[in-house]
Amino acid sequence: MKRTLILLLLGLAVGTGSYRLQLHFRATPESASLDHHLAWMKAELNVSDEQLARLRELHEASEPQMRLLASKVIQLQGELAAFEQTRRAAGEVDFMELGRFVEIRRNVYQECLVSTRQLVVASAALMTPAQRRHYLALVAPSMAAEVSPPM
Repeated sequence: MKRTLILLLLGLAVGTGSYRLQLHFRATPESASLDHHLAWMKAELNVSDEQLARLRELHEASEPQMRLLASKVIQLQGELAAFEQTRRAAGEVDFMELGRFVEIRRNVYQECLVSTRQLVVASAALMTPAQRRHYLALVAPSMAAEVSPPM
């Protein structure tokens, strides 16, 4: 019973994460999404036009990696759904398969976290000390929320 609950919670966490990534990457065209984020940085952090251009280059360079990670999360969501369907049909849990899935999920989660942190650090490096402090204060709560993988 405890393992089933953990599996269901894991599925909910992965599903929620992939849904959020899917909304982020599919709901708006990438240029509109990037423009929105850069406009926020310009307004909130008062970055110069030169800083804004460098931030755009940085974010555009990271876009392929972020899209790849988003597709991995979506793929994991599909695998979990298939795993759960098989579990329900068979009435038992394949713990070897569950262990493999959890390990893959942990690795993908770690890749997402590292990529996001690298983008934040690289963005902060383009800012003045005052802008950097303000930026990091704004993004710190969301980064802290990502420290532990959802279970």
